[in-house]
Amino acid sequence: MQIQVLKSKIHRVKITQAELHYVGSITIDEDLMDAAQLIENEKVQVVNVNNGERLETYVIKGERGSGQVCLNGPAARKAAVGDIVIIISYAGMELEEAKKYKPVLIFPDERNKLI
Repeated sequence: MQIQVLKSKIHRVKITQAELHYVGSITIDEDLMDAAQLIENEKVQVVNVNNGERLETYVIKGERGSGQVCLNGPAARKAAVGDIVIIISYAGMELEEAKKYKPVLIFPDERNKLI
């Protein structure tokens, strides 16, 4: 039996952009992606601390070192620039593996830079 467990989390980053007229997804600074072990096209859940909205989308690479976190397409209506969000990914694994797994958690600063 496989269960879903927390794989990685980018805790409390600031939305830097919201682009309604885009196909969809969340654009994330590639430095943040690497640190959180996220890959392009990976499914993520985005939780908005400011308004309680939750959504699922997929990741696309943003400019490395830019601090960019941009909600694209309809998701852009779920957050305003400046809102604080938590970006979460999950992985399916066997119960015994899940008991031993340690998720990757990163805590960027107020400019979305790695500490």
